[in-house]
Amino acid sequence: MKKLVIFVIGLALSACGTSSVASGSAGPTSTTLPHVGGVVRVAYAGSLVGAMVNEIAPAFQSASGVRFEGLPGGSTALVNQIKSGTEPFDVFISASPQANDALMGAANGNYASWYAALGTSPLVIGYNPSSHFAKALLRGPWYQVMAEPGFALGRTDPALDPKGALVIKLLEQQAQQVHDPKLVQDVLGGSENPSQVFPEETLVARLQTGQLDAGFFYANEARQAKIPTIPTGIDLGASFTVTVLAGAKDISQAVAFVNFLYSPAGSKILRYVGVEPSRPIVTGSSAKIPKGVKL
Repeated sequence: MKKLVIFVIGLALSACGTSSVASGSAGPTSTTLPHVGGVVRVAYAGSLVGAMVNEIAPAFQSASGVRFEGLPGGSTALVNQIKSGTEPFDVFISASPQANDALMGAANGNYASWYAALGTSPLVIGYNPSSHFAKALLRGPWYQVMAEPGFALGRTDPALDPKGALVIKLLEQQAQQVHDPKLVQDVLGGSENPSQVFPEETLVARLQTGQLDAGFFYANEARQAKIPTIPTGIDLGASFTVTVLAGAKDISQAVAFVNFLYSPAGSKILRYVGVEPSRPIVTGSSAKIPKGVKL
């Protein structure tokens, strides 16, 4: 079972090991929030881990005095973690609106009653510039290069992470465009191909250490990791959402965190890390939004 990642100003324990929170970040980090103190526990999409560790968590802690504890992972996997009850969470940030559906309604335990749009980031192909396939990827077409023998491709589990499902959708749409019914199989070798499917929070490191020639990422995570990218040519990507979970133990801290995300400073940070802020359109019961949340 994964453990909560506790962020303290100056030090962070990431899902991949120990890493320092940026102390001299170039991103905007100031805003005016009530000094709340306490702790907030956030389950959030693993594609945001760099942004959360380096920018969002430190800025929020500095502004509010609230200690941030987070668990990154595939959005669908996090839903299962929330419903298991093994860890207490106050806030859930998903990379796909549909992931929230499994938390809503009596049949799903009423873990959430609403969620709001937070931001978007396109699906891109990140590549290792040292790979001997790098020049071929830049020349393209990328899907033909990925189908070549020996190409090491990385992606996430479509059963646990919306990005993994988007990759399959991308290849299916590409196959239709080029009229090649074998394209999906040639590139992916099956939806659950164990030679390609890895946990979302480890994919960046695998690419950077040369274990992979390329992988599918959201633009924001590639930007944070300084991974060079090429576009897919098809408009698919993350649609991040946020909700305060029903029964949140630290409701004041959860409200402060959500308000920070939607504040002018929070929006600037989102843009800085590669997430385009969305209008906070609410799905579900607006009446169940905690008092004090400013959308």
